[in-house]
Amino acid sequence: MRISGRQCGLVVAGALLACLPAMRAEAADEEIQVYVDDIGARGAVGLDVHINHVLDGDPGADYAGGEPGLHRLRVTPEFSLGLGGGFEAGLYLPLATIAGDTVLRFQGVKLRMKWIAPHDEAKGFYWGANFEIGRVAYRLDRNPWNAELKTIAGWRGGKWSLAVNGNLDFKVSGPVSAPATFQLATKISRDVAPGLALGIESYNDFGSFSRFGRFGENEQATYLTVDAQTSGWEFNVGIGRGYAASSDHLIAKMVVGVPL
Repeated sequence: MRISGRQCGLVVAGALLACLPAMRAEAADEEIQVYVDDIGARGAVGLDVHINHVLDGDPGADYAGGEPGLHRLRVTPEFSLGLGGGFEAGLYLPLATIAGDTVLRFQGVKLRMKWIAPHDEAKGFYWGANFEIGRVAYRLDRNPWNAELKTIAGWRGGKWSLAVNGNLDFKVSGPVSAPATFQLATKISRDVAPGLALGIESYNDFGSFSRFGRFGENEQATYLTVDAQTSGWEFNVGIGRGYAASSDHLIAKMVVGVPL
């Protein structure tokens, strides 16, 4: 998904949440991003490249045979196709990692479908949803097939933009018991110059519904971000700090929108 300097949002509550320490599930995912209302026109092909690197954190893996997050680089191209009617399909391929052993591995593929309701793109509220399903290698998850249902809501007015995503993650297939979990991701940003915005992104894991809201048991992360556009290229760059149960303590991330 492309992130522009006009990053989106929702309600003042979203802004307040974005200023709190946030949460992130497990080791840094291939995509660290708050979804907004950007949708490709019918037939438009897009490419975003997701890059993140764990600079500091716990050295071990989450489970036997898992890939340690410390010093791991993740690079994931995301291809998109506008379908019209507010729909956009996406393909993450490959989910590539370079762990501390410096070996390049291709570890999965994911598909998504995003929809945004008709709205005024210049100001006011918007809403939509995204569904994602994918298969990953054992090094990334003991359960190979997983899915996510994401709600998208936002608001923009003047130089300010707000966004809130509610993420329901659940296992589709695999040998390990894994209850569905909920995450709230928020973003607030402000335009500071044409094509340039500064923001805060927050990722708040509430955990499973049987232990909902026990924040100390879940992972948290907050990112300071810069969004920039130049000559058709789009950049979302951030540096984040992990809290609570997070195994990743310092994470750098970037999303590059490539003009095609």
